[in-house]
Amino acid sequence: MSETAWNTVEGDGFELFFGYADEAAYAATVEALVADGVASGIAGRDATLWGRDAVSESGKRLGWVDLSERSRPLVSEIEALRVELGDLGLTRVVLCGMGGSSLAPEVICESDGVALDVLDSSDPDFVRSALESRLDETVVVVSSKSGGTVETDSQRRAFEKAFRDAGIDPAQRIVVVTDPGSPLEESARGAGYRVFLADPEVGGRYSALTAFGLVPSGLAGADIATLLDEAEAIRPALEADSPDNPGLRLGALLGAANLAGADKLVLANAGAPFAGFGDWAEQLVAESTGKDGKGILPVVVDSVESPDFAPSTPDEVLVTIGPERVLERVRPTSGWGAAVDASLGAQMLLWEYATAVAGRVIGINPFDQPDVESAKAAAREMLDGGGNQPTPVFVEGAVTVYASPGWLPEGTDTVAGAVDALLAELDPRTGYVAVQAYLDRHRDAALSAVRDRLAARTGRPVTFGWGPRFLHSTGQYHKGGPDTGVYLQVTGQPVADLAVPDRPFTFHEFLTAQAVGDGQVLADKGRPVLRLHVSGPDDLDAVRGVLA
Repeated sequence: MSETAWNTVEGDGFELFFGYADEAAYAATVEALVADGVASGIAGRDATLWGRDAVSESGKRLGWVDLSERSRPLVSEIEALRVELGDLGLTRVVLCGMGGSSLAPEVICESDGVALDVLDSSDPDFVRSALESRLDETVVVVSSKSGGTVETDSQRRAFEKAFRDAGIDPAQRIVVVTDPGSPLEESARGAGYRVFLADPEVGGRYSALTAFGLVPSGLAGADIATLLDEAEAIRPALEADSPDNPGLRLGALLGAANLAGADKLVLANAGAPFAGFGDWAEQLVAESTGKDGKGILPVVVDSVESPDFAPSTPDEVLVTIGPERVLERVRPTSGWGAAVDASLGAQMLLWEYATAVAGRVIGINPFDQPDVESAKAAAREMLDGGGNQPTPVFVEGAVTVYASPGWLPEGTDTVAGAVDALLAELDPRTGYVAVQAYLDRHRDAALSAVRDRLAARTGRPVTFGWGPRFLHSTGQYHKGGPDTGVYLQVTGQPVADLAVPDRPFTFHEFLTAQAVGDGQVLADKGRPVLRLHVSGPDDLDAVRGVLA
């Protein structure tokens, strides 16, 4: 275990307890960030901070820095609409959105203990359950920055049909959040929907304090005014060119650790009242940093007792969220770690700053996502009848096995043997396993337990993502980050398929195209991909048993 120096930075509403294996390298990193005016530069929207090649993108992606102030007028507007909808008996809020459009509202509402039904899937069983629950009490928020997100468009179409079939005017029930000038804005206004426009100079993963985060959360009953207050309280500290700036400290820690070989970020809740924060931070960090063969891979764990937290591997930075000082008794093997205690609004702005800072230290542009479109294009090609249609390697019972070329030993004919072969591809020093489940994440939630089991089995970091939502999150890292992962997809037949109204494909066809398309892009980059396809939800036990 590395010798670790530990320190604490405190301020208005936050405390950061952190440790670093290389004190000289860490100190030099912080000093350089302060001397270069990085914090004030971010606050002043200096697009040159990430290099010449990043200027065109970062120049239009820094609108998030003062949202705690600029988003304030939204609060009263959202509250007025909430009262209006409540008077009509519309008390159930469904959010149709992907990536940053759904992850922030989910954690905001969870923190406040208010109900928000997040529909961020193409799984037909998942979509159907959202359509069939309390439709007479439902208002739907359709969120898409580009206005062309296929998942969100498909979900909107399904709800429009459901409302019309029930004799309900969709214009009374659908609220749209999008960027100005998007195709969705035009069609929504034509349909008579209520429209909220977000700041176009804020990327999706930085949009928690824009209309994308605030509208669905506020309509569901979350205290969004306090959320903005919390972010505003920490903002002066984040804008200061000071070694006590928590954003510089955390960003320098992540960046310096990454350069030293600790490129995995294990995130665990330690008493914070927002257990889902890790899922939001996962997208922010992975999609921002995973490119050019570099990056920080977040590994979100359920507990500090998980095999990915204690004991940890030498390439993991351990970070806890909340007041419990777990790192005083569980020290990271790598020597790099932090405990971040702050309110939710403060955490969000702090991590946004820290991620931007880490990008500078690592040497990447934190505001683009060059590999996200590749999976979308591959899925579209599959839906259009193109692409290479997959051929099974073999079938064992209710499980059909597919594999990308070049790694599965010839003659493998059992699911257990195929999984063993995939795990044998792991680099014992730098590798990780990514489990990707294209299923109903509510009904099939028990499958996520395989993450801990695989971490214990392999002694390596393991991530778990629900498809297709991870495609808008860690999907960028998988394809653009270091080539150290092996990929296990789990797909399955639904109870029943569901048509996408006025589209030439069904939800299950779309979901399958997304899985196959992403797997093809990974395979084209030489990543080992194993897909286990089950005949139905009741057959998932066969997969869970093999992965135990």
